[in-house]
Amino acid sequence: MNRTRTDELLVSRHDAVIEITFNRPHRHNAFTTPMYDALQAVLEDVGGDSSARVVLMRGAGSVAFAAGNDISEFAGMTTGREAVVYETRVRNMLAHLADLPQVTLAVIDGLCVGGGLAVATYCDLRLCTAHSRFGYPIARTLGNALSRPLLERCVHVFGESLSREMLLASRMVDAHRAYGVGAVMHVAATAHDLDREVAAVVEGLLQAAPLTLQATKAQLREITAPGGDPEHDDRLLEKVYASDGFREGVRAFLAKERPNFPG
Repeated sequence: MNRTRTDELLVSRHDAVIEITFNRPHRHNAFTTPMYDALQAVLEDVGGDSSARVVLMRGAGSVAFAAGNDISEFAGMTTGREAVVYETRVRNMLAHLADLPQVTLAVIDGLCVGGGLAVATYCDLRLCTAHSRFGYPIARTLGNALSRPLLERCVHVFGESLSREMLLASRMVDAHRAYGVGAVMHVAATAHDLDREVAAVVEGLLQAAPLTLQATKAQLREITAPGGDPEHDDRLLEKVYASDGFREGVRAFLAKERPNFPG
């Protein structure tokens, strides 16, 4: 097995299977800008590797797949435009993830929220442990907003009603509700059981016809391609990120206080 490492990302390979681990367990694997950039570079390399068949993504430790973004980075943003540039970086990385010819699996053990949930929904398949939870509680925490492509992926994976509940009511979704709507394909009792199920799924994928899987992925990408006007979406995001409410959300999050959003 060959192994390479960046500061916050572990990449390993065994035969035709590539495993990417988000490696910030002390921060619940929250994403940083260097982490997004490293992940983008890895996905670009993987996309051109015809010998790779399956890509696994998981979080280090047993607390979180990934608990959103590192909010300390938002504290230095003084304009909404800076945040839109940040969101564009994330969208570009997720577009590369969606475009991979390999089948992608999110292996989730614990919290899967914010940016972590975005990555998981852009994977082809999701498996989790019973204590895993999913959500976008941004209306009660940061006071920011999702870009339209991320929102559309959430709706495709969790359905409209549950997406509204996660985003408007800031409700977290447990593993069994996620399984009930088809957002995850398997709920394992323990991390050990999860690894066994992942191994079984990977074995089946490696036995499948590669061109069939690639053609199906290409068809699904066309069916679920994001719509809307990207410039309009950017204007909406810029307004939200430039607001006093967002600045209060970031301040309160870093101070570990409850935000007092202006009306």
